[in-house]
Amino acid sequence: MQHEAVANTEDFGGPDIVSGPARISQAGIDPPYAAYELGKPYDEMFAPDGKVRGPYAALDSRLSTLSLEELVRRQQSCEQSFLHQGITFTVYSDNRATERIIPTDLLPRIITAAEWARLEAGLTQRIVALNLFLRDIYTDGRVLKDGVIPRQLIYGSKHYRREMRGLPVPHGAYVNICGSDLIRDETGDFVVLEDNLRVPSGVSYMLANRDVARRAFPAVFRSMGVRPIEHYPLELLATLRSLTPFTEDVSIAVLTPGVFNSAYFEHAFLARQMGVELVEGRDLLVNDNVVYTRTTSGLKRIDVIYRRIDDDFVDPLIFREDSALGVPGLFNAYRAGNVMIANALGTGVADDKAVYAYVPRLIRYYLAEEPILENVETFLCREETSLHHVLANLDKLVVKAVGESGGYGMLVGPHATKQERAEFAEKIKSDPDNYIAQPTIQLSTAPTFVGNGVEARHVDLRPFILHGAETKIVPGALTRVALRRGSLVVNSSQGGGSKDTWVLSQ
Repeated sequence: MQHEAVANTEDFGGPDIVSGPARISQAGIDPPYAAYELGKPYDEMFAPDGKVRGPYAALDSRLSTLSLEELVRRQQSCEQSFLHQGITFTVYSDNRATERIIPTDLLPRIITAAEWARLEAGLTQRIVALNLFLRDIYTDGRVLKDGVIPRQLIYGSKHYRREMRGLPVPHGAYVNICGSDLIRDETGDFVVLEDNLRVPSGVSYMLANRDVARRAFPAVFRSMGVRPIEHYPLELLATLRSLTPFTEDVSIAVLTPGVFNSAYFEHAFLARQMGVELVEGRDLLVNDNVVYTRTTSGLKRIDVIYRRIDDDFVDPLIFREDSALGVPGLFNAYRAGNVMIANALGTGVADDKAVYAYVPRLIRYYLAEEPILENVETFLCREETSLHHVLANLDKLVVKAVGESGGYGMLVGPHATKQERAEFAEKIKSDPDNYIAQPTIQLSTAPTFVGNGVEARHVDLRPFILHGAETKIVPGALTRVALRRGSLVVNSSQGGGSKDTWVLSQ
């Protein structure tokens, strides 16, 4: 899980603690919640007065009957399951060891049917508008002519691919797989933190978390009417097939950078679940603008490539000539219409953090609708007024480099030292177009088992949207959790973990 969800929060210097959910009985304080603190952020399980929210009542009732030793045993069982399946990620910055087991929490995060219905409608609206935007900027450029978004923001983006201009894309679906990151605001409403439109990762961890959480609390799971997510690989397969005019014998491959990539487990998992080829660039060749994979029985034509490598590395003849991950001639085969690539090249321009600020305007422009899901307020440092505001308020803002991901290239102002803020201010001044800033927004907290009890930890939410001939969203998501107390970063590469997300049927 190398894409980012930045925990923007004011909960840095000691939150206002109200009476927590610890309950008093004849035996004293209920052990699971002895250290649970409710502060300013919205808590998923407990209301501000410490009462359990309705959707969590069954889980709370079950937790109250389990000893600490039993919770430890069940948590260890979850971790053993991940270990045996080889569910790992890679930390490139760690010189000691790169392969680590994905940390998982046995306690699920619960979302009501009504909440999910709003999320589903809002995310569908958003991906439709973003695909219309991508088709527009690679064809007529009407949105630029009308001044809805600055030309230089698009044409100056390192993710804009001039090679894609005028190329037809099936169903106008440039983005076929999207993982949008959402957080709750202080009122409990979901807002969009960012859109991941290039090679979003994490869906395999969503599926793996469901398996372990269901086994950790089988009776609770059965009683709550949790909607299934196991069909995601079949829905992904159907989406990929819809990109071709054929109805039968569609040959699909997942293109991976290889075993050393941070998300290799996911690449192999999805290929296995869909029953398609898992290939590296060296396994493919292009002949007469047709793509083939080498097999023990000879060459086999490939019709659709679900790529898990960035644009730069796809074809060394067109993009980075030093790339050993891609396939020479692949882009010409794509341009000739002999192979489909998901996601299409050049989609990164639409998930640029600067373009993100314009998405509500794009929804109004293309769909003539008001956004169902709001953005986090965003300041573009390329604009002089915003730049002055950001530099004057670095101690209150989170600043991000527009082209970075994974929690890198950013400053969490309230957590930074005075010297760190001063040094980052110089970076902003030297290249203001490369930075945006957002207010410190409080991520919601959710109950998390931490070894000696249940405590509140910050979480975000990444649902996965599929878009081809139609739009589909499985009723579930990857909930990422900052496992360290007070931590704001949910990325697995920086100490975060994940948990299952239960979407209720009613």
